[in-house]
Amino acid sequence: MRRSIIALAGTAALATVCGCTVQTPDTQDGRARPPVHVDVTGTTPAPGPSGTTPDDKPSAARTSGTTSTAPAVLWRRGDSGRDVRELQARLRQLAWLFEGPTGLYGAATEEAVKGFQGKRGLPRTGTTDRVTWDRLVGMTREPGEWELYLMGGQPAAAPDARCLTGRVLCIDKTSRTLRWMIDGRTVSTMSVRFGSQYTPTREGVFRVYWKSRDHVSTLYHTPMPYAMFFSGGQAVHYSADFAARGYAGASHGCVNVRDETAVAALFAQVRGGDKVVVSW
Repeated sequence: MRRSIIALAGTAALATVCGCTVQTPDTQDGRARPPVHVDVTGTTPAPGPSGTTPDDKPSAARTSGTTSTAPAVLWRRGDSGRDVRELQARLRQLAWLFEGPTGLYGAATEEAVKGFQGKRGLPRTGTTDRVTWDRLVGMTREPGEWELYLMGGQPAAAPDARCLTGRVLCIDKTSRTLRWMIDGRTVSTMSVRFGSQYTPTREGVFRVYWKSRDHVSTLYHTPMPYAMFFSGGQAVHYSADFAARGYAGASHGCVNVRDETAVAALFAQVRGGDKVVVSW
């Protein structure tokens, strides 16, 4: 009896010193329970009877009848649309993204999101979940229209009534687009850029009077490939600066096109004498 008392006292002392909890064997439904489990604070929990650990137990949310889930994913790689443009524009405001916005959630956007998440201590998934989006919105301002379409891609406005007959370069300064139209049918559409307030692009109805494939400006000494002149020194032409900087820059009055392939095809189709309509 004395030995038993000493043994029990030793066990209790061990539990007190180590911070352990001791569970005595018991029976359940006539069967012996598993061996005694000693849980030492600060160590990895041992697996329970079904291979689970205490961390696997249902959360309070589960036991109260609700489900605990990860934040909802809003957008991920491969998604596209206006919302993705806004995501990209906000990432650009914080210098996490330098291209676009394109409206397509590609590799560059995924890496930018990872960088933003890692800097804020969020899981670096590269997908934009609700927590990531809320944090980004809280640190940025709502982007304007030309931040969303900094590099073009915006929808074209309805054509001016003067564009509905004949062969026409139908240029709209409000939507910043050019429609190439033949007898009221739109053949192609492209984003364009205009002159600044100091060198504005003239408005009105004109005619293409000269085409120059590899033109260089005699005034500014800058390349003007695929130039189609319609009013003095103003022409529709390809602009490498527009391709690189988008609407962050402006022309000296010409109508810039950033898509070289598109403007090359346009140059091949337009003839001298074709109408040019520039309108708001």
